[in-house]
Amino acid sequence: MSIAPIRRTVTVKAPPQRAFERFTQQMAKWWPPSHHVGGEPFHEIVLEPRAEGRWFERDQQGREAQWGKVIAWEPPLSGKHGRVLLAWQLDASFKFDTDFVTELELTFALDGTGTRVTLEHRNLERYGDRAAELREKLDGGWPGIVEAYAAFTDFEGAR
Repeated sequence: MSIAPIRRTVTVKAPPQRAFERFTQQMAKWWPPSHHVGGEPFHEIVLEPRAEGRWFERDQQGREAQWGKVIAWEPPLSGKHGRVLLAWQLDASFKFDTDFVTELELTFALDGTGTRVTLEHRNLERYGDRAAELREKLDGGWPGIVEAYAAFTDFEGAR
């Protein structure tokens, strides 16, 4: 069974380096607070800036809840193009599973004076019998998340 990847594209008013930084290093400032996997809302969301780095949230008490890991970390060079490839290791119940991986790739490409950011969430068939259900759920969630990122980046990009 093949499930189409989810793709979303947005153009933000920031150069690629800044757009990349806003996504990878300031996620807790724009990610919807209701979208947490730990027992308590997150205080931080951390993407360790290297291949094999962890991707997790941390609450006010310092407890961590894993989301996945970094597969590829390629910041934009000279304002041109960059990407980050993440292992999304949240199962169909949005619980971390070390043996489960779908991929979330973000590309950051110079587009005029801004950056075209493309999100692709793929390998959704790995959800098995629940793949169609999870694709629909994720496809309903990613637009709001991408828009929250764009609004934060555009606001911060003006500074």
